[in-house]
Order: sequence, then structure tokens, then C-alpha cells
Amino acid sequence: MRTELADSYAWCEKVARARAKNFYYSFLLLDRERRDAMCAVYAFMRICDDLSDEPGEKTAAQFRDWRARTVAALGGNYDEHALWPALYDTVERYRIPHEYFHHMIDGVESDIDFRPVETYAELEQYCYRVASVVGLTVVHILGFEGPHALPLAEKCGVAFQLTNILRDVKEDYENGRVYLPAEDRRRFGVADAELGAKAVSSRLRELLAFEGARAEGLYQEAMPLIGMVDPAGRGMLRAIIEIYHRLFLRIQASGYEVLGERISLSTWTKVWILVRTKLSPHRGAMG
Repeated sequence: MRTELADSYAWCEKVARARAKNFYYSFLLLDRERRDAMCAVYAFMRICDDLSDEPGEKTAAQFRDWRARTVAALGGNYDEHALWPALYDTVERYRIPHEYFHHMIDGVESDIDFRPVETYAELEQYCYRVASVVGLTVVHILGFEGPHALPLAEKCGVAFQLTNILRDVKEDYENGRVYLPAEDRRRFGVADAELGAKAVSSRLRELLAFEGARAEGLYQEAMPLIGMVDPAGRGMLRAIIEIYHRLFLRIQASGYEVLGERISLSTWTKVWILVRTKLSPHRGAMG
């Protein structure tokens, strides 16, 4: 059993190292036990996300199968998949509510039969399922105190997902997915076709700035969360917030020119944030 568990965690770390991008750099600030747990949760999310790549009835059936296997695995009755021993150990060790994993599946599965988002409330619900539940899971692994930590983790997740949505407007549109709320598009007079244009129109720029202001507000509201998690986990949380917030600021500084080359942070920038956080653990995340 010990060898099986070690192999499972090693497999999860390999997945995270290869594909986690923004997240994996921050994992390196954790002790081995918490880092392993983060990799296990990430591997679960990665598998869910990969299942949604090809919409259709076959994919819907795969999600039904994956949900059933998840239920069994969280109950300790897992099959031969390399993920399960590590995920089960992580969930039990950190007392992570099982419902979070069902919400993750719900969120990613909703992209199969995508329906355009009508209101910001609907967008928040989507962001909760695909991002906030990740934040909630993370703070359970890091350890937290106080009744306000979980709501702030939810806000942090929404801020991260809004950043992704702002960056990926054209890519999402070309894949048949428009996450910017229809009520906001009407408010600014933005036609759907403008989301896939070669250049950002003045109307679209105003809309993106409006949604960006929401994201920035959430980043600021979530900041106290860092002081609510256990000291051993604060560096990791500070680093991932800074990485995502810096990405958002780069989008903002570009004047929301998101229809051309994809805006991103270089590997060196992420490493620099990681090193600076390691050397200055008490520095503010936005500093």
C-alpha cells in the first residue's frame, strides 16, 4: 500500500509539473506533504478538463463514468487509475468536502453543452464551479482559521477565472463559448462577432474594462485570505495570487488588446515571483 501510494503521488506530480503552468511554480513553496496534495488535486482537475475537449454524447457518457468512479474512489473503493490512491489520501488527510469534486465536474461538464451566459450571477456560478472550488480545496490543504477564509477563497477563484476569461475572449468565441454576460454585452453594444475580430473595438474595450474592474475588486477583497491560512502555506498562496494578478495587470496595461497575440507571463517572471516570495515571505502579494 505504501509503495502504491508513493507511485500515485509521483504520477500526480509528473502531471502537475508538465501541465500546471501557473500553479506548479507556487507548489514549490510548500513542504513535500502539501505539495503532493496539491499535485493530486491538480491531476484530478486536469483529467476533468481534458474530458471536455471533444463535445458530444460520447464525452457526456465519459463524464457520467468519471463521476461514478470519483464517488467510488472518494469512498475508498477505487479502480486501477494511478490518480486514486493519492487523491483519496489527500481528501482524507485534509478533510476536503467531497462536494467540491462534484462541483468541479459540474463546471467542466457544463462546457460540453455550452449555453451563453446571460447575467453576471450566472457567470459567478460558473466561476465558482471551475475555480472557486479549487480555492476552497487549496485552503483546506494549506490550513486556515476563521469563518471568513472560505468566502474569500471563493472570491479569489472568481478573480482568477475572470482573468482567464478576459485573456481568452477570442479563443473561447472561436470554440463557441461566450462567457462575457449577455446583459453586459448589450449594455456596451458589443456584437458577438466583435469577440472574434482582428482588433478590439472601442465598445469591446469598454466592456472588458468593466469586467476587469470586477476582477480587480475581487483581487483586493481576497487579499486578507493570505493572513488566514497557516504560515507554512502563505508563501504559496501569495505567489499564486501575485502570478494571476500580475497577468491581469498585463492585460489591463495592454488596453485589453486580447484579440491578437495571447497575453502571458514568461517563465522567468514566474520564477522571479517565486524566488522573491521565498526570500520575502511577509511581503504583500500585490507589492
